[in-house]
Amino acid sequence: MKAFSKKHSLAVRWFHWINFPVLFLMIWSGTLIYWANGEYKLNAGLFEFKFYPDSLYKSLNIPHRLAEGMSLHFLFMWIFLLNGFLYVMFLIFSGQWRLILPNRKSWKEAFLVLMHDLHLRKKAPEFVKYNAAQRVAYTGVVFMGVLSLVTGLIIYKPATFPSLTSFVGGYENARLIHFVLTILFILFFVVHIVQVIIAGWNNFRAIITGWEITEIQTPNREVTPKEENLDQLNTSEKRNITNDEDEKK
Repeated sequence: MKAFSKKHSLAVRWFHWINFPVLFLMIWSGTLIYWANGEYKLNAGLFEFKFYPDSLYKSLNIPHRLAEGMSLHFLFMWIFLLNGFLYVMFLIFSGQWRLILPNRKSWKEAFLVLMHDLHLRKKAPEFVKYNAAQRVAYTGVVFMGVLSLVTGLIIYKPATFPSLTSFVGGYENARLIHFVLTILFILFFVVHIVQVIIAGWNNFRAIITGWEITEIQTPNREVTPKEENLDQLNTSEKRNITNDEDEKK
């Protein structure tokens, strides 16, 4: 038997659907800023991989938009900060932090969830609302957001926040950490979307409407003494009818 069950509150859905486009726009505006000094690349012998190659910049019409990127980045930074702060407050005061925050078993169970998703394990660990991998990922994203804001402030005004700048090892380290966090956010986007597709429409509907369809097991009804006697009577009657027919033959 199928029935609708509540999964996500309005607040969770609100924070989710605000954060998703805002974070995307921050990554986009950050790319406009990074164009002015795109120094990071990976070297592997003769092979060199440069993040955001010139061909990508040109195809997305990114060059010479530094001022636009900075304006958008600072604008959406405030929305990102406010939305993130309200989300953390909601988790604390609603008690839902217990469903999000990893426990001592989460890291081991997250690995088992990964093995299950890769079809290397038949059964995934049981969970209430979020599995162990989700708890680790969602908590990690919150800390990534906080670190992104801190390193962003250091990049913007390193002299204004000397203690924070020293804590992360200087301006260059802050810029590198900020860039690495951006790459991690992009990877989180990709994995999150893939997982949503794999989970199917029912899971996606829940983050839109708050409700999902679940399968309810109907318990076997116990037979009452009256029904048991009636069944025995019916069986006895059937035997009498059968005996009468045999005698006629």
